[in-house]
Amino acid sequence: MHDGTVFYTIFLIFGGAAIFSTVVLYTRQSLLVAYILLGAALGPWGLGLVSDLSAVRQVGDIGIVFLLFLLGLHLQPQNLIHMLKEVTWIAMLSSIIFALISYLIGRWFGLTNTECWVLAAAMMFSSTIIGLKLLPTTILHHQHTGEVMISVLLMQDLIAIIVLILINGAEDGGGLVWNDLLLVGVALPSLILFSFLFERYVLVKLLARFDRTQEYVFLLSIGWCLSLSVLAQKMGLSEDIGAFVAGVALAASPISLFIAESLKPLRDFFLVLFFFSVGATFNFSFAAQVIIPACILALLMLFLKPLCFKLLFVKAGEKRLVAKEVGLRLGQASEFSLLVASIALGANLISDVASNLIQATTILTFIVSSYLVVLKYPTPMSLSDKMRKD
Repeated sequence: MHDGTVFYTIFLIFGGAAIFSTVVLYTRQSLLVAYILLGAALGPWGLGLVSDLSAVRQVGDIGIVFLLFLLGLHLQPQNLIHMLKEVTWIAMLSSIIFALISYLIGRWFGLTNTECWVLAAAMMFSSTIIGLKLLPTTILHHQHTGEVMISVLLMQDLIAIIVLILINGAEDGGGLVWNDLLLVGVALPSLILFSFLFERYVLVKLLARFDRTQEYVFLLSIGWCLSLSVLAQKMGLSEDIGAFVAGVALAASPISLFIAESLKPLRDFFLVLFFFSVGATFNFSFAAQVIIPACILALLMLFLKPLCFKLLFVKAGEKRLVAKEVGLRLGQASEFSLLVASIALGANLISDVASNLIQATTILTFIVSSYLVVLKYPTPMSLSDKMRKD
């Protein structure tokens, strides 16, 4: 068998994940840590056994799409609208605060002005994938804590799209920025309107007629999720937002819980690939130059993000326990940080050192934050039966 085959790559990833997960569980760490460390060990900058990450990364991104779709299935539209009104100012203000802090830290590290702004953009947001992967699907989605957290992450995704447009505009000289922003403002309401009309007049009737055929329901739900994701991407939005809207449109259907349960194994399969690709992207040849700044920046983000979110939510009238839990669950950098670093490096806006600083900081916050959440709050990955909720 040739070492470059897809089968061999899948064997390395999942065989290695089984071994690393065993060690991680014995040391009472989060399983996400196992996947990230495995990527670092087997990736092109480690042992080099998995050298081509493009396919792994693209397939892994499907896991995020399914995750957002499943989350949408558990959120009633009226509850989501109510929460978005409450958290919009919190998401925007917190993003600005984190950006300013990161910019100043970048200047302290001696980065150029452009690199500081890219670093600021990368550190603005919390991880959708970490936050939602560690969110119990059977208890928090119907409770206030889960609704608050998901609403913040959704608003951050919308802000992230605008930031990405601005970075792309810096690459092409800025001529298309306003057109792109206007397109997003029109595209999102149009996507939402289309999804609810299609669900009401087409999907509901198909599900009512063929709901006894579970395989058909499974295929129809996947087709609906991926179709709206592709449509959102074509409209200038992200695939994640399309998947989330697809899920919310189906949330009122009585069959939504069955769809959510049937897609969980598929989601987990792709998420292993995603976290493997996260660990494999780090270039160890720059480790000596970025490890100290990355540790300092990661510690600041791990401390300041939970504190800032807690204070803002208390100010908004949330209970202190809810504010504290949401803050800790959102206390890390984002997978969007990796995307910002990659795009900025490709556009020659930042150096390799700055790119690896962002990657190292993001990975460190992923590892530490997931461990803290698993240790303190109910998650699907908790080691004790009392704390394990899914």
